[in-house]
Amino acid sequence: MPLNLASPGIVVREIDLTTGRTQPSSNKTGAIVAPFAKGPVEVPTLVENENDLLKNFGEPYATDKHYEHWLSASSYLAYGGSLRVVRADDVDLRNGFVPTSDGAASSVKIKSLEHYKELGYDENTLNGVVVASRNPGSWSNGIRVAIIDSKADQTLSGIVTSSLSIGMGVTQSVDGRQLAGVGSTSVLDGYLKGIITEIGSSSISVKVLNHVSNVGNESVVDYQPSGVYAFSTSGTVGFTSTSQTTSFGSTTYTSTLDWFDQQTIGLTSTSSIYWNNIAPRPGTSAYAAARNSRFDEVHVVVIDALGTITGNAGAILEKHTGLSKASNATFSVGDPSYWRSYLSSNSSYIFGLGAPTGIVTTGYSSDFNLADDVAWDQEADGIIFAASGSSTNTLTEGKDYSGNANIEETNSLKVDLSGLSSGYDLFENTENFKVDFLLMGSAAYEKETAQALANKIISVAELRKDAIAFVSPYRGSQLTDTSSQTSVTVRSAADITDKLISFYSPVASSSYGVFDSGYKYMYDRFSNTFRYVPLNGDMAGLCARNDINNFPWYSPAGTTRGAILNAVKLAYNPTKSQRDVLYSNRINPVIFSPGAGIILFGDKTGLAKASAFDRINVRRLFVYLEDAISRAAKDVLFEFNDEITRTNFVNTIEPFLRDVQSKRGIFDYIVVCDETNNTSAVIDNNEFIADIYIKPSRSINYIGLNFIATKTGVDFQEVIGNF
Repeated sequence: MPLNLASPGIVVREIDLTTGRTQPSSNKTGAIVAPFAKGPVEVPTLVENENDLLKNFGEPYATDKHYEHWLSASSYLAYGGSLRVVRADDVDLRNGFVPTSDGAASSVKIKSLEHYKELGYDENTLNGVVVASRNPGSWSNGIRVAIIDSKADQTLSGIVTSSLSIGMGVTQSVDGRQLAGVGSTSVLDGYLKGIITEIGSSSISVKVLNHVSNVGNESVVDYQPSGVYAFSTSGTVGFTSTSQTTSFGSTTYTSTLDWFDQQTIGLTSTSSIYWNNIAPRPGTSAYAAARNSRFDEVHVVVIDALGTITGNAGAILEKHTGLSKASNATFSVGDPSYWRSYLSSNSSYIFGLGAPTGIVTTGYSSDFNLADDVAWDQEADGIIFAASGSSTNTLTEGKDYSGNANIEETNSLKVDLSGLSSGYDLFENTENFKVDFLLMGSAAYEKETAQALANKIISVAELRKDAIAFVSPYRGSQLTDTSSQTSVTVRSAADITDKLISFYSPVASSSYGVFDSGYKYMYDRFSNTFRYVPLNGDMAGLCARNDINNFPWYSPAGTTRGAILNAVKLAYNPTKSQRDVLYSNRINPVIFSPGAGIILFGDKTGLAKASAFDRINVRRLFVYLEDAISRAAKDVLFEFNDEITRTNFVNTIEPFLRDVQSKRGIFDYIVVCDETNNTSAVIDNNEFIADIYIKPSRSINYIGLNFIATKTGVDFQEVIGNF
């Protein structure tokens, strides 16, 4: 290699021959698609334990055997693995929402944060909607959302002369706390105070609070008319009825009333709390003020009005204060303060979709012309943002899978096969999500639907080639529910055996599928009852636990590693002769063994032909090896196909295989990667070939114990080897 020196000197070069490393994956992640009461739709969400499942997707329900989905997922998590949970989509799903007062949308469907952005709602208003629930379902119906902005800080300026005998001027102090009027030619000369309740294009509505006869001494006689009075914004101003001049009463004026201090949040239908106990008065943020804008601040509070979320009616779920109506607003630390962006990132319950309508109070010039650029959701640049005042509204119209707005209604948590299939399609791309196990979940379907679902998840596993699908038989093969759905009858063992064989016979032959024999009986703490739940979550859980405690090439079956958790009994406990029939039909029996408990008693895959891959431990060994070596092979891409590259690759792979061999995963191996398989034609095609021969370790499925009786005088050495 030339040194490329023009004069005497020293060149130091580094040549890295350590490039490439075989790193097996240590993540043991399952995946399940199911209908849930809440949670993002068609978004694979990672959950680590049952509490995560509960927090993100709600409780299990008896409706449509929904508990089968939920408890299958919970059963898997009990073994120590993590789980990617996808909430299935459905045409009837709808979000609860708060409509604007000038025209509500008929329905809203936002499946997730990603969907919210895809629809453009993070930047564009959804007509007729103020806020919507974070995801679809009736779970959000009854949540209240309170919003307040800087109505109290809106300013009117200028003096208007009254045409009536009571002279009146309309003004408001800079901090916006009071409307004040001064009459210079009035019969009842004094100081009039009130609250602006509405400003239209041609009138101002004012609730008159009091009238002090002596402006300089606010402790003297005060006149308090009742009602709301309208004043024209063009020309002169006066009461709408002259009879109001005689309705003043006498009292002592003691304090200045404040609009913000009078505003309340309705926590429930019977209880409320003052806004000033929650947050300071909204006004103008530092960001808006620096850009010559005003009145951009808004507060949002989310309330569990019915107690369905926290168990405490009226509990405040979230408090978001000091947000901004300006679309480019940020806090001092640089995080967005724009109310819609902030809620989309920080609220667990709602999305912002559009400015409330109603009272719009804004800045006036001396001739009382309305400002014409007041809308929310625009950049702060000389804008006097419109105010909506204070409002508390309840989310409505949230619907579940059947379109029902009540979670307890019949069929409200039932999803069809297309919804489940679409969810499993998300896992076809191995680059997006690392998944080791695909769970069927509930088996409470008709026979044909369950078979189609089984074939679907097996096809996804085969496409990925790094995951195993776990399938349970349809519920009707073992259990008969009463018409009232309150009790369950278990079929006879002989009947179950026949139905299991009939169910699994048309299911695809694949080493990427594992079939179990049925249902376990477990406790549902949410309903304080026992329920039958399919075992596919437990089968995948056994493999996850095996990976944590041992290695993938160990069989998950038997008394050592095959114990089923949280099982009281089985719907079907096959006899030895029934197990023989099941095993020859690719079905792994789960049995009750006295002294050992309930255990998995088979380790077959769903492969119908005789092969090393008809055992779970062999299939999972090769998934492990292929995954690790494939990732190591990526370091060879775009290198030269020469002896150096090939040698480096072999030197990377062989230590890894030796390690697996030392841990009892394989009996022997050999790696061929040289000129014999990387011929000139291969090199000219820009290809690289490595042949890796593996002798996998086999699990013991059959044991023979031979007891030989001999005569007393016989030497054992004479007979050993003759049998």
